[in-house]
Amino acid sequence: MTRASLSLSYTAEHWPIAGSFGISRGVKTEAVVVVAELADGKVRGRGECVPYLRYGETVESVTAQIEELRPQIEAGLTRKSLQAAIPPGAARNALDCAFWDLEAKRDGRPVHELAGITAPGPLTTAFTISLAAPADMAKAAAKAAGRALLKVKLGAEGDTDRIAAVRDAAPNATLIVDANEGWSEDSLVSNIAACAQARVVLIEQPLPAGKDQALARIKRAIPICADESVHDRASLLTLAGKYDAVNIKLDKTGGLTEALAMAAEAERQKFTIMAGCMVSTSLAMAPAVLLAQRARFVDLDGPLLLSKDRPEGLRYEGSLVYPPSAALWG
Repeated sequence: MTRASLSLSYTAEHWPIAGSFGISRGVKTEAVVVVAELADGKVRGRGECVPYLRYGETVESVTAQIEELRPQIEAGLTRKSLQAAIPPGAARNALDCAFWDLEAKRDGRPVHELAGITAPGPLTTAFTISLAAPADMAKAAAKAAGRALLKVKLGAEGDTDRIAAVRDAAPNATLIVDANEGWSEDSLVSNIAACAQARVVLIEQPLPAGKDQALARIKRAIPICADESVHDRASLLTLAGKYDAVNIKLDKTGGLTEALAMAAEAERQKFTIMAGCMVSTSLAMAPAVLLAQRARFVDLDGPLLLSKDRPEGLRYEGSLVYPPSAALWG
């Protein structure tokens, strides 16, 4: 039986952040997302992405990429053919996840079955402590000290004081650090030493992508995770000798399809996997929950950083995040 032709729609949405979210590149007070929807007259599938300026993306550029695919989508473009029709990035992520959601609702089967993977269960997610003055970060860490895993944003002068202050405020939490390319070769050794003193278990992207050769020359007691330096399977080839782990985000891979394939290849190359996210709603987190089932570190706290989430959003209980309901996605 021939499938009904698809209609495409998309919209930009603004979701206020609870307070502010600070990293080495700046501070923001809202999450701006793009939601793509595919419908066949009976069911619809949705996917959410976050245009990221660091990767040259804006809401306008992402929606333009989606719009350019309208003729192909209406002519029968599939999720599989989508992979070659548009490069990895936010636009493909929204469409890829919308296709997965649509397929699940058409077939009456959850995405994990369609993808041939094990049914997802609850996971322990990190909770982010934004970059700020040491005293402010200590206050935030104290409020979150009961959580199992904290992700500490660093990447500015004075980071040794920041990580010490966070550890003092949350003595029992497992800590991972994300410098967002904010360290230099000159500060690398001292900052890693401070992280070791604070019992940090993972450091994300300490040096700028493309200027990270020093990582191959230093000895460190803490694994180093690539974020901005890795996007899809092809970019894994550039990491040897510099990184021990990779942060896989659907907005970088261009959707769940490539993310699952990338995770398999990363495992083959002996990289530890981290499943990450942008600051966004549960609609963006939902497919990442499937990826995160095979991750050693999970950072899917995006909705927890917002003033409010979607009504049908993911269930969070303390540090646990639960799989999505069919009403949300998949």
